[in-house]
Amino acid sequence: MSLAMEILQIVEDAARTQNFRRVRLLVLEIGDLSAVEAEAIAFCFDAVSRGTLAEGARLSVIRVAGQGLCFNCNNTVPLATWHDPCPTCGGYPVQPTGGTEMRVRELEVE
Repeated sequence: MSLAMEILQIVEDAARTQNFRRVRLLVLEIGDLSAVEAEAIAFCFDAVSRGTLAEGARLSVIRVAGQGLCFNCNNTVPLATWHDPCPTCGGYPVQPTGGTEMRVRELEVE
């Protein structure tokens, strides 16, 4: 719920600075390693946006694949979970370098 409230705050701040009055579409990027469930965010955002300029906005989620840097073989590799071994050499540690983010990517407004 708190993440949905923060997203709404970002939208409301953008509305103040860019002078729009309604959001039609909100595009989010959510990384596979971010521990954020798209369905949960959609449900919570629908609840917190009632009575606001984002009420009824369509929420679109772009999934961002996890990736990491293997300290053993120095390769950038796909990463399904935070503590997976390197799929190339089987070594540890693999430092996540992508797929941890959640961000508002785009707004369609009027």
